[in-house]
Amino acid sequence: MQFGVFSIGDVAPDPLTGRTPTEYERIKAMTAIAVRAEEAGLDVFATGEHHNPPYVPSSPATLLAYVAARTERLLLSTATTLVTTNDPVRIAEEFALLQHLADGRVDLTLGRGNTPNVYPWFGQDLREGLALARENYALLHRLWREEDIDWRGRSRARLDGFTSTPRPLDGVPPFVWHASVRSPETAEQAAHYGDGFFANNLFAPAAHYARLVDLYRTRYADHGHGTAEQAVVGIGGQVFVRARSQDAVRAFRPYFDHSPVYGGRESLEECTARTPLAVGSPDEVIEKILTFREAYGDYQRQLFLVDHAGLPRETVLEQIDLLGERIVPVLRRELASARPPACVPAPRHPAAAAVPRHGGAPAAQADPAAVAAAVPHPAAAVLSGL
Repeated sequence: MQFGVFSIGDVAPDPLTGRTPTEYERIKAMTAIAVRAEEAGLDVFATGEHHNPPYVPSSPATLLAYVAARTERLLLSTATTLVTTNDPVRIAEEFALLQHLADGRVDLTLGRGNTPNVYPWFGQDLREGLALARENYALLHRLWREEDIDWRGRSRARLDGFTSTPRPLDGVPPFVWHASVRSPETAEQAAHYGDGFFANNLFAPAAHYARLVDLYRTRYADHGHGTAEQAVVGIGGQVFVRARSQDAVRAFRPYFDHSPVYGGRESLEECTARTPLAVGSPDEVIEKILTFREAYGDYQRQLFLVDHAGLPRETVLEQIDLLGERIVPVLRRELASARPPACVPAPRHPAAAAVPRHGGAPAAQADPAAVAAAVPHPAAAVLSGL
């Protein structure tokens, strides 16, 4: 199982000091978070994609390439790649190039995002969001698997005999997750292609996300990719940890209260009781994260949001250290001990799988032939999709 952190790259004032970091400082903080994640023994760093203030990660592939040059084994991913407004040709080329630079340590999460204005900025219509997600991914899927492509669609210029370059590393495309906050259509798309499904798992009760995961698992089996238990599931979450529970609550409360997502809707105590948000001691956070398996079944990837709403850089780095020292080792042990043999390993490119995990042997990987066989031929027949 893979554990990691993700950042949406928001630039927000620290409510304790009133100081807002510069864009330069926020970008550098994101890269420091990624490097510290590797040093702490975590497996994955993922960045969001936004094209509006107060966010900075408008070019995820550029950010991840910078991180790739400063890490050795960390898997590099996206919390959302906007499949609706990005040209699928550019996604295919940028992430295949990143694959080569990072020796295969790349996958990506597709979604529709949460900023309606981004559609007209990139010449698209918000009302066509679902259709754009279907059409653009159908093309992206082909671009990584075929050459000399002829293509006609509604979202971009026609292609005649087109081959994207570079080709995926060793002929194995980056693994794709499809992310959703509430859309069953996204779960269906992930299941149709035999890709992974990533549930936001942040702002609503776990039962809400469990319905999407259950739908994905059922349809994954219906499409003939394997059993429901073999479907590839990723889960988000947000944590804040201190040695003592009362210290965690006291330290996190100002950031919760000033959060544009959480603030003013309910108290911190109400939110932690209602949603997957975990604030407390290491033991309390571990106990809550272990309940995710009860809601979603055995899953392959767990990512934590740790730098939201103005939390200062040093505090975030401390949180990553606590994850690596006190929380993730226990979660690895407990979740592995209950993992049934039928549950597939977390996806990883064969080239990246040869790189030893922190303090251990090379990571287990799914059989590339089995993964390839699970993906239908293109002729047969997405922070987070909304």
